[in-house]
Amino acid sequence: MQDADFWSKMAPRYARAKIGDSAGYERTLRQVAPLLQGARVLELGCGTGLTALALAPHAQSYHATDIAPGMIEIAQGRVANDPVANLSFQVAQAEDFGPGQFDVVFVQNYLHLLRDLPGTLAHIHAILPLGGLLISKTPMLGQAPFYIRWLVPMLQAVGKAPYLTMLTAADLELALTQAGFACDPTEWHASQGRDLRAFIVACKM
Repeated sequence: MQDADFWSKMAPRYARAKIGDSAGYERTLRQVAPLLQGARVLELGCGTGLTALALAPHAQSYHATDIAPGMIEIAQGRVANDPVANLSFQVAQAEDFGPGQFDVVFVQNYLHLLRDLPGTLAHIHAILPLGGLLISKTPMLGQAPFYIRWLVPMLQAVGKAPYLTMLTAADLELALTQAGFACDPTEWHASQGRDLRAFIVACKM
């Protein structure tokens, strides 16, 4: 899979990278944690597992997945010598799961990477029970400055950027609604600079 190969190659660099806005990231964690109490959580696009490690203690169970074997290898290495009882990692995507397994799906920096956003949202909706939550934080590249939107296709052409969708918050809110979710008001958690990552809690109706 082309996307999986790209992210596996990126995994070592991704693991070394520092969080650009740690205060904004911590705010997101604080907001998500109470929503996971007593829940069986599926994280899609977990990367190297740092967020999963932070959130798993707040959930009944936490299953973190990524399509890239390289990412999951690093994530599993983080818990090799200090396992977290309710946390597991797997190379997988949304379509690998069915109804009845999870109460909450959490995705961070993920939805804009999907080649079939409506299809994946429909499958997530099918996975969740009535009242189940899809919690997302997503870069809104459609709201980014022009030079970023101009640069991305050039980087993609030389293999330096993955597939990306230029979403706006309005685009994502509409896609979630069309998939059968009711959305809380969109929030923005950045503590510095221009915030392009929309935080949305959506409930299956």
